[in-house]
Amino acid sequence: MNWCVTQTTLAVEEEQLKLLIKQCALGKRLAQKKLFEKFYGKLLGVCMRYISDHDQAQEVVQEGFIKIFDKLADFDFKGSFEGWMRRIIVNAAIDKIRYNKRQAISTDNDFLLGANQYEEDDAFANEVLIKLKAEEAMKAVQSLSPAYRTVFNLYVIENYSHSEIAKILGISEGTSKSNLAKAKQNLRKLLEEKFSRLDNEL
Repeated sequence: MNWCVTQTTLAVEEEQLKLLIKQCALGKRLAQKKLFEKFYGKLLGVCMRYISDHDQAQEVVQEGFIKIFDKLADFDFKGSFEGWMRRIIVNAAIDKIRYNKRQAISTDNDFLLGANQYEEDDAFANEVLIKLKAEEAMKAVQSLSPAYRTVFNLYVIENYSHSEIAKILGISEGTSKSNLAKAKQNLRKLLEEKFSRLDNEL
């Protein structure tokens, strides 16, 4: 009985979301306001993985929603709507990083590691996400340089391949791999004390 109720509730919510999306695509201001309020918090959290400054992250999310509303007519309802929006916000965050030009995405072109080290480090991101509380993990990732943070988030959080990251950022796959490896090394240094404390707490 509970399962049936849950399935029915989910179906109703899905239909309501579809209706809301269609109204937004028609330019209905109230519907757009509801959609913004419904997903703003989640998408701000996504954005802040890339941009540590809260005000800038808010600005990017707002700009991202403008793009979302402009492209709503292209959404075909075949995939996850939240996932679709997430990609737009991630791309908007990357555009902001490029615009700021505080540090080029393409760094450490000469920093090359052997394949074995890449493979050994693949489990490190999972270790970070499992052992650290979400807030601590976010703070640590935000402390990375824009170049390292962007590649780390795209690879670990968004599950992009190095080939996809290279195309998105306009860098080589080798640079993507080296930036990820360097990000993991920096995180490991930053989190050594936290690991020790958390191990004692567990």
